[in-house]
Amino acid sequence: MATNVVMPQMGYDMREGTVVRWYKQEGETVDRGEVIADIETDKATVEFEAYTGGVLGRIIAQEGVAIPVGELIAIITDPGEAVPDAAPVAAAPAAAPAPAPASPPPAAAPEPAPPAAPAPAASADGQVRASPIARRLARERGIDLSAVTGTGPNGRITERDIEGYQPAAPEPASAAAPAPAPVAQPAVAPADSRIELSRMRQTIARVTSDSKSTAPHFYVTAEIDMGKAMALRRDVNDASDPDNRVSVNDLMVKACALALAKHPKFNSFYRGDHLEVHGAMNIGIAIALESGLILPGVSNCEDKSLLQIAAATKDLISRANSGTLRNEEYSSTTFSISNMGMFDVESFTAIIYPPHAAILAVGSVKQQPVVRDGELTVGAMMKATLSTDHRVADGAEAAQFLMEIKRVLENPISLLL
Repeated sequence: MATNVVMPQMGYDMREGTVVRWYKQEGETVDRGEVIADIETDKATVEFEAYTGGVLGRIIAQEGVAIPVGELIAIITDPGEAVPDAAPVAAAPAAAPAPAPASPPPAAAPEPAPPAAPAPAASADGQVRASPIARRLARERGIDLSAVTGTGPNGRITERDIEGYQPAAPEPASAAAPAPAPVAQPAVAPADSRIELSRMRQTIARVTSDSKSTAPHFYVTAEIDMGKAMALRRDVNDASDPDNRVSVNDLMVKACALALAKHPKFNSFYRGDHLEVHGAMNIGIAIALESGLILPGVSNCEDKSLLQIAAATKDLISRANSGTLRNEEYSSTTFSISNMGMFDVESFTAIIYPPHAAILAVGSVKQQPVVRDGELTVGAMMKATLSTDHRVADGAEAAQFLMEIKRVLENPISLLL
């Protein structure tokens, strides 16, 4: 039986996606769970896995063409099954043939000039043909696409062309020409400038604005004594593989998973007249990329040990930077953590990532004076702020949840159980 493959929604805010590469061709066998395409969203390029096996009967979405979420991109059939009729193929716009130039008046033949580099191909509307990734990179790097030579089909500019682009060096001034005498110029005020926003930055602006205007935020802050937790971390790292070291953020992920088990309301989504409470704890971690912020998640943290969470987080960050995250790592998170401790930030408040109920903002662990048993000593202290959707929970509930996180970290033996 034929299966329609549609553009998936890889994240709460995704509206459209672009297939940047098909790994399978029409007529090739596809296994369930096999990566068949790379899809570019507003935030990243994600591997897309087939959700059924069979034969890739027809490719509908051509590479480089934006397709709305839910629209047909391919058809997978059973072996030997005829491909049913489908929507017309969404082909990339073809370059229109240029009209023949008018015959110029006779003139003396000029001396032959050296051959010039081929000009980038233009689409029917006169714009330079380039892939979505190439356009985004060009905007971010201030590169004029008309100056880049495309190596893709029909002269289309690809990501590789932008990565390898080198601007032409200015011609050296003639040695024979005397240098002009310097002329005093009046002081000129610096000119205003314009910075174009990347698609990711535009998406972040839209999502955060929607979250703040829709979800009534309130904030609860606690100071946590991290002395025992940091000692536990040192002991675990001393006894573990050097390539799988536990970070402070890994401690936070594990502590949040344990706290969510006792306070499941914070692992839910607000749905108007009810809360959708999730059994799995898929904890998203904020990762800062050069182009913006993303929030992929570590799945099923309730079943993972501290070392397994550390390995999963390291792998997640590595693949986030290489652009090879999977669909479910974007779309299935249920709670999130934003950690700015590595930037020596003491405390901050974070905006809830919709449709989550809350997000935990984590500051740096600082050595500072504390009073224990009536005596002044030095402690490793950290501030954590919980942002909560008031439609989901009240202040007392948020305080109890945050106090459970504090209790776990100040008595960290439970992180290993």
